[in-house]
Amino acid sequence: MSTVALTLIGKPGCHLCDDARDVIRSVIAELPDGSPSVTVEERDILQEPELHEKYVEEIPVVLVDGRVHTYWRVDPIRLRTALLEAE
Repeated sequence: MSTVALTLIGKPGCHLCDDARDVIRSVIAELPDGSPSVTVEERDILQEPELHEKYVEEIPVVLVDGRVHTYWRVDPIRLRTALLEAE
């Protein structure tokens, strides 16, 4: 089984980041058996100046295997499809 790396880039107190986190958790929990394993990492733009400079106007940003998947709002159907196709 393959592993997909998902990264959520945001900051504390960001309601859109909280919403994105909830969607990510829900989508991963509902993936069918045999789906790729998903590792989730959260990164804080307030702690990483290079991320702050790059993404300050776009958070939350979701990366799938290091590539930008989406920013601001996470569409659960689109995320599910990306995770299943990331093999």
